[in-house]
Amino acid sequence: MADAIIQVVAGKLIDALKEHSGRVLEFRSQFMELKTQLDFMKSFLADANKLKRKEETVKTTLSMIRELTYDAEDILTDCLLRAEFRDHVFRCNHFLPREMIFQHRTSKRLKDINGRIEKMHKVLKTYLKTIGQQGVHDDVSSVVYRRWTSPAFDESSIVGLAEDTMKIIGWILPTKKQLHQVGIIGMGGLGKTTITQKIFNNHAILERFEERIWVSISQTVNEEETMKTMLKQLGEDTYGLDMGQMLPKIKQALDGKDYLIVMDDVWSVHGWWERLLAGLPKREGQSSAVIITTRKESVAIEMGVEKARIHQPRVLNEEESWALFCRIAFSSEKEAKQHYELEELGKDIVKKCCGLPLAIKTVGGMLKSKTLSTDVWRRIHNNFHDELATREGESSVMASLQLSYDELSTRLKQCLLCFSIYPEDSVISAEQLVHWWVGEGFVQGKDTRTAIELAFDYLSELISRCLVEVVKQRGFDGRVYTCKMHDLVRDLTIKIAREESFCSFDEHGKQRPSIQSRRLGFTGEEDVKSLNKKSKLRAFLMMNSSPVSPDKTIPLFRVRSLRVLDFSLNKLENTPIHKLLHWIISLQRLSYLNLRGVASLKELPQLIGELRNLQLLVLNGCNNLQKLPSSITNLQKLNVLDLGYCPMMRYLPQGLGRLSNLQELSGFTVPSEADRNGCRLGELQWLSKLKVLRVNINEESDIAEEELTVLSHLKQLRVLSINTEGCEKEEIFRKLDGLSPPPHLEELYLRYYRGVTTPMWMNPKSLRNLHYLCIENGDLQFVHPSFEGGKTITWKVEGLCLKFLARLQVEWDLVQSVMPRIRYVEASHCYMLKSFPCNTEKLGVWRK
Repeated sequence: MADAIIQVVAGKLIDALKEHSGRVLEFRSQFMELKTQLDFMKSFLADANKLKRKEETVKTTLSMIRELTYDAEDILTDCLLRAEFRDHVFRCNHFLPREMIFQHRTSKRLKDINGRIEKMHKVLKTYLKTIGQQGVHDDVSSVVYRRWTSPAFDESSIVGLAEDTMKIIGWILPTKKQLHQVGIIGMGGLGKTTITQKIFNNHAILERFEERIWVSISQTVNEEETMKTMLKQLGEDTYGLDMGQMLPKIKQALDGKDYLIVMDDVWSVHGWWERLLAGLPKREGQSSAVIITTRKESVAIEMGVEKARIHQPRVLNEEESWALFCRIAFSSEKEAKQHYELEELGKDIVKKCCGLPLAIKTVGGMLKSKTLSTDVWRRIHNNFHDELATREGESSVMASLQLSYDELSTRLKQCLLCFSIYPEDSVISAEQLVHWWVGEGFVQGKDTRTAIELAFDYLSELISRCLVEVVKQRGFDGRVYTCKMHDLVRDLTIKIAREESFCSFDEHGKQRPSIQSRRLGFTGEEDVKSLNKKSKLRAFLMMNSSPVSPDKTIPLFRVRSLRVLDFSLNKLENTPIHKLLHWIISLQRLSYLNLRGVASLKELPQLIGELRNLQLLVLNGCNNLQKLPSSITNLQKLNVLDLGYCPMMRYLPQGLGRLSNLQELSGFTVPSEADRNGCRLGELQWLSKLKVLRVNINEESDIAEEELTVLSHLKQLRVLSINTEGCEKEEIFRKLDGLSPPPHLEELYLRYYRGVTTPMWMNPKSLRNLHYLCIENGDLQFVHPSFEGGKTITWKVEGLCLKFLARLQVEWDLVQSVMPRIRYVEASHCYMLKSFPCNTEKLGVWRK
């Protein structure tokens, strides 16, 4: 496994050098030399990736490359920030003393890095030459073990899974479909294959299907071997057959019969399944089924399984886990009771397995081979994670989970390792993860997709691969709000993060801050005295909401390398805010700052405008924040500015329209006529890259007639929220009725709207791309006639939310007729919503 962080950082550097080489002309030759060296390093990483058990030479070299790439990225960042400062602040004379000092120091640092790389280059040439002579694959440990499964199983070693089995049997037995496809997905070791074995050998299945075929696919698909396996199980001779002859022979053997095919442990599709599926018989009157097991939901869908026919098994409960453990470690639960002194230890060990059948079987088998000694069991109990990690073989827990990690792309590996710093059983904010990934550069925008959008895609991919679990998500489209990670997957991320120096951990998996630490999840328990101005820390995140004790204060040292600073889980009650802010403005490379919910924050210092690398600034929920400094408009890299739920904020400063890279703006308050320093609504038209806009309008807000068309200029806008809480002025709602909506809006939120009817522009013609509509609170009584569209114009809305609209009179049948694509509705306290099939006194949820 190659070092993911090196590949990401080296790739970023090479891309940045291509894009910005003109801005660092004074160091062009040295940077181009660096680029050449990094290209070579990427080639070395590709070779190193083939070595499963790395020699010390490889480990040392990876460590050196890692340090070099980080140092090089720091230098490039400094040069680009310096160039931007010269471009936007003043046309700097390159011969000023300050500039000359910067150039001298930078040139010296680049020369040092290139010199270190050159020395390493010579070592690597010799090493790679040796590898080339021996052959990379001569290393025994580089052999990829192919996991093999069969329909045979031991019923006595299975506990639970009955519900899963009967559910899927219920799907495939009564079906009249010619070919019914079912998917079973889940993380490694969850019992997907075991469930399928139970189904395959079920007496009702044996009676129902004339032919049953079991194919073990695994990671490397061999199309020819797959077809040979199928033919052999059909009793056909494969001797002398080429691939072109095998598929017609399979079709002939199955023609006119009901058949069941199991494709177990599928990792990828890439055309082979499409070819095979096309050759299977699908005659009228014939009813057959295919069961696919995979760790990736996307694979099941690509193979043609409908989402409604994808099943993800649950983990075993406490009772089932103990029963399974007893069958393995003892002969039965009865025997376990005879060793009462081991029972308590055994139950604690089982809890650590978190219901994962493979983990329970592994540790049960481990203890079965030991003497029934309290001391031995206690040692296993105290060193549980280490014992599991050191178990070898393709069927071990860590080996199974490692396969899922190895299958990830470099950037997905990077994102997964971030979970390692969160404490055990943490419920993690998806938004925090996404902002971290973007802030540290693990995810970057591409084409029309923003980095934030791609980062949410990455999270969805990790979830679909069953490495991350959803805790809370949006009902309409599955957008993840919070997530968590199974303890054993977390153990794997800690193991890899330690190996790759992603974070610093001790032998017990606890974070150990040191001068070499790159990322730290601060709980208040860590000893941070080792961190100082020479620290290499790049990400610092608070991990709990408890006030930090005086003897464990946040280390306010100057960390030149810090990119990510997130205090969103802590209100910083014991931290002097002026000292904190003074420290923050010294962090010149900072890219992401989150001060969510810091009650003592009243204003940001003017010098915040010096943080020119800042891309994400989150101040959501700062109840006493009153204003932002005018210097905020200097932050030309800013992509996200979140000021939601800051009730004391009267306006944002003029000049906001200069933030040409802004993609998300939340908490924009339309100022009053008296607030002459405030940013007017009309200025937003210059934010051409804006995709998300959340606007607050209060009693004092002033909107000029000519500003009513501003939203129509925002061609990229996809999400719009208008909140008029506390506003009672009829004049405001008259003007809001005359807004020109953005042309490509996909989500619309209208809150505390005091108009009697919905705005005229809220119609399917003006909002032709709208997928989600949310209206909450307010005095709405009727929908405007334009809301209904016409015979040829209907809404494309798929999700609808109506809450606390006690006076709204509308027929559910009308909603369904004007919104034919509707598939998800939430309704609450809408007492006059007629014929709605769910109770709306609390929260009624309807799904198509």
